Amino acid sequence: LLYQRICGRRAPGAATGSTLFFALGYLLVWGGFSLAATVLHAVGELSGWIGGMMASVSLELDALLLVLAGVWQLMPMKVRCLEACRTPVPFLSRIWRPGQSGALRMGVVHGAFCVGCCWAMMLLLFVGGVMNLYWIGGLALFVLAEKTVPNWPAVGRISGAVLIVT
Repeated sequence: LLYQRICGRRAPGAATGSTLFFALGYLLVWGGFSLAATVLHAVGELSGWIGGMMASVSLELDALLLVLAGVWQLMPMKVRCLEACRTPVPFLSRIWRPGQSGALRMGVVHGAFCVGCCWAMMLLLFVGGVMNLYWIGGLALFVLAEKTVPNWPAVGRISGAVLIVT
């Protein structure tokens, strides 16, 4: 909606079409991530690391995913991705491209930053269970807080350390 508002001010007649291309680019990135997660799930199931309830049955896999998510929480690239999601106006201003192809490209870039922000937490779904409503809800609330709560980077670093130690 923010993109559509900005686009409407820059090119009033093209806002709706460009917004659809922006959304398409964003969804393409998340669709690619979903496809990769599905492949990882299938490989995990074939290898015996993921059980029939769509959760890890391997303490080694759990440890690997928790450490990976914890380390990612501490990385500067994670902070950069999170900043792009938390402050979309400056981000969109920096990468602005006109037209529908520009909108598609911007949607892909924005989607890549959002996936970059959340991919490691999404992999934790394998730890708690892809179908575990409480686990999904907890991760969703964490991601929401991460993107909206002021001074969250400090909490993000603490959560990274907790994930590593866990």
